[in-house]
Amino acid sequence: MSQSSVETLTATLSNIGQMLVYDPKSPMLFSSGLFWLLFIFFLPVYALLKGSKRKMILFVVGFSLYFYYKSSGLFFLLLIATSFIDWNLSKVIYNLKTRKWKLTVMWFSITLSLSVLGYFKYANFFLWNWNQMVEGNFQPLDIILPVGISFYTFQSISYVVDVYKGRIKPTRHWVDYLFFLSFFPALVAGPIVRADYFLPQVEKNLMPSKENIWGGLWLVMIGIIKKAVIADYIAQYNDLIFNSPDLYTGVQSLMGVLGYTMQIYCDFSGYSDMAIGLALIMGFKLGLNFDSPYQSRNLTEFWRRWHISLSSWLRDYLYIPLGGNRKGTLRTYINNFLTMLIGGLWHGAAWKFVFWGAMHGVGLAIHKAFKPLLDRLPNNFVVTFISWVLTFMYVSLLWVFFRAASFSDSVIIIENIFVDFYWQQIPQFAIARPVWCIMMGVLIIAHFVPQSIADRVQAIFINVNWVVKLILFLIIVQLVIEFMSEEVAPFIYFQF
Repeated sequence: MSQSSVETLTATLSNIGQMLVYDPKSPMLFSSGLFWLLFIFFLPVYALLKGSKRKMILFVVGFSLYFYYKSSGLFFLLLIATSFIDWNLSKVIYNLKTRKWKLTVMWFSITLSLSVLGYFKYANFFLWNWNQMVEGNFQPLDIILPVGISFYTFQSISYVVDVYKGRIKPTRHWVDYLFFLSFFPALVAGPIVRADYFLPQVEKNLMPSKENIWGGLWLVMIGIIKKAVIADYIAQYNDLIFNSPDLYTGVQSLMGVLGYTMQIYCDFSGYSDMAIGLALIMGFKLGLNFDSPYQSRNLTEFWRRWHISLSSWLRDYLYIPLGGNRKGTLRTYINNFLTMLIGGLWHGAAWKFVFWGAMHGVGLAIHKAFKPLLDRLPNNFVVTFISWVLTFMYVSLLWVFFRAASFSDSVIIIENIFVDFYWQQIPQFAIARPVWCIMMGVLIIAHFVPQSIADRVQAIFINVNWVVKLILFLIIVQLVIEFMSEEVAPFIYFQF
């Protein structure tokens, strides 16, 4: 072998090695080429090992931990430690005979999990606020937030609580629990999977059916379109508005707000579609996480359709333990408010997220207060349309506080819309940004397609010839290449 060939081989191996180690500037995403290259090699090995549950579990755990390493570096060790501690504590809870001691160990586990989450996610937030009160010189701690820590922490807490309440038994082997907690499709951005729903599937270890495999691929393709084509493209304009809100008119600001409203839906539901689709291909069901939330006619309905796994988790492990609606009307409103307040803080360590959650809590309380009156209104098109418009406006305006860099930026954007708005600028905007407008139009229409039609289209894809499937997949790949930005954009919910 010549010297040049050796140098070429060495350079190639070095490049491959660099691709396979963690790069904080380029975490591995479902929409990245490296993930799909690795998944192509993962799938046939997984299929061969599927017949042996123990071998399958070990292989998937190994791949999941590597996936998390590529997403968050050495923090995969924290995930392992969390799983080991909580699994052992769940065994202690299960074996204890006295309810008092069971409760004590459960709260110890919850406190430990929340302490770890609190340190990484909220330490600088609380220190900053303390220094503001005492007028100190705040120097933020050098803390890196592990990707997806909020999601797997909630999963771990729900597992321990369910063991305490007798809903489930602890897994016999620690690696089975690690499989549940580290399952790579749902690891870094959900859905938040419940142990009583997922672990029985692991125990049965059913082979994926044809409907699972091709239905999963369909969801993956839909998710790629939502995220890598639509969300990433419309984000380029939205970012201009939110980064410099004082430079744009009311019409431009409104389009940025509507754009972000659809962007965050496409980004997060696109990730969920890919996660659910990948799990289906492997023979596991994660459950529905989004159900056309912008069709909602009130906030209560919105939170039954948006991020369903988080909404149901907050309901079952926070709202109901607080008393739910069992302790009178006023207490119900307070419980709703506190649940959404904590849900807002879960999304991020900043007052804008607290305000966002609090305003959703206020909105839910107002809806519940007026529900007896609203139920008397006629169920016709006019009432339905007005209800939808008011709900969509409220949700969209609150997304401004969720996305903007500061509270003052949020006020500027909203003020632009209501003070500096001229209808005649809308055609000018459409002429200036035709692709953005077309994407938004297609997305809005698709969002209101009845679920029965969407199910029929998916069924057609499942049963169509593999050549047609391949052509559709190649078209999607070409669309991604055509519209992708210079860098692979991270998922919005990776920061939570």
